[in-house]
Amino acid sequence: MNVRRRHISAVALTAVAALGFGTLTACSSDSAAAGDTGSFDVVASFYPMAFLAERIGGEHVHVTSLTQPGQEPHDLEISARQTAQLEEADAALYLKGLQPSVDEAIGQSPIATKIDAAELTTLEEHGTEAGHDEEHGDEHAHEDEHGHDHEGGDPHIWLDPVRYAEVAEGVGKAFQKADPDHAADYRKNTAALVKDLKALDEKFRTGLANRTTDVFVTTHAAFGYLADRYGLTEEAISGLDPDTEPSGARVKELQKIAKEDGVTTVFYETLVSDKTAKTLAGDTGLRTDVLDPVEGITDHSRGEDYFQVMEANLTALRTALGAR
Repeated sequence: MNVRRRHISAVALTAVAALGFGTLTACSSDSAAAGDTGSFDVVASFYPMAFLAERIGGEHVHVTSLTQPGQEPHDLEISARQTAQLEEADAALYLKGLQPSVDEAIGQSPIATKIDAAELTTLEEHGTEAGHDEEHGDEHAHEDEHGHDHEGGDPHIWLDPVRYAEVAEGVGKAFQKADPDHAADYRKNTAALVKDLKALDEKFRTGLANRTTDVFVTTHAAFGYLADRYGLTEEAISGLDPDTEPSGARVKELQKIAKEDGVTTVFYETLVSDKTAKTLAGDTGLRTDVLDPVEGITDHSRGEDYFQVMEANLTALRTALGAR
């Protein structure tokens, strides 16, 4: 499967259970002042969800992200402090299927407003080496590197501006319902965000229109939706932890693909090691570059928010694909 999902340790889950998810209490529906912030308190699972909450909520919301800047979202283990944040929140915004510990915590909580982004758009299954399964005669299971099926499809919907806009519209409606006193502002902010996302979509369409190849190589197969949207083919190094060197068989296969399809670049991420990408690039005579899945913003990110990093991704893809 193209989604790299880490195991949450049994010890960590036991600790979480001991903290009493069964006793979490939802905030009163007639008060948006959870935790005495004077705002509509939203707990977001990780950066793409927090970004939506902040843009849509504006001055009326107080957003807390469960995943800290620089932390790999798949590795998140819920802490006692985060349990307390959930107890005080008015709403939880998350993406079911990406972070198992978050799914469990929110699922067991009676929090008043639970917004699952996965239910606000359509999810698809993406093969590990999407698009080349038939052409190269490979059969790839939809599993992560631990051999587990990822039920419900690929969760990386925010990397497709069109799907992300659909999620934004759903989040806006949920905020309007949960905090009706500020519904007009939520509606206005949602419309502005959707407009910006449509403009980003157009930048990708025009920016990638005249290219010499459709194929790009990544260490983490997070870009299936982006590839689908713009007619590209993502080739991921399957079945490997980011810190593990690619197998000889996969390197040989990618060498063939690179030669046949004019691949120039192996992309790696900002939040994980670049060892795999550099090893493969060295073995295949390719260069390396960053293609950021925008799972978090750090000092190493090529931008300060979702839009800036996505535009940096577009620049990197244009170079790699020979776009003019």
